[in-house]
Amino acid sequence: MNIQTLTLEGKEFVILSREDYEDMVDIAEANKIKDRIKAGIEELVPSKIALALINGQNPVRGWRKYRGLTARALAQQSKLSAAYISEIETGKKDGSISAMKRIAVVLGVDLDDLV
Repeated sequence: MNIQTLTLEGKEFVILSREDYEDMVDIAEANKIKDRIKAGIEELVPSKIALALINGQNPVRGWRKYRGLTARALAQQSKLSAAYISEIETGKKDGSISAMKRIAVVLGVDLDDLV
């Protein structure tokens, strides 16, 4: 890393390449994410879920199973019918936005993780 300094009006400034600056920003962002994971605010997608999604499993079913819930329990907690949950998991229905939000809350994931 090639760093230069410049003093203007009594203040010292650091000059570095755009590439080095962007690397520093990337590191800072990565550290923020790590801190959010340690604090339990964020969660990495577990490899079990990632593999299930790669293999074509419905994300609702994958997260439900990962969380140890039955379809009936997910239905009860999200205040949706078990038949509706089944239709979402089998791809017969996409699920309305409000239904998917309810499911996301119960599963403790972002809505984006289910679509």
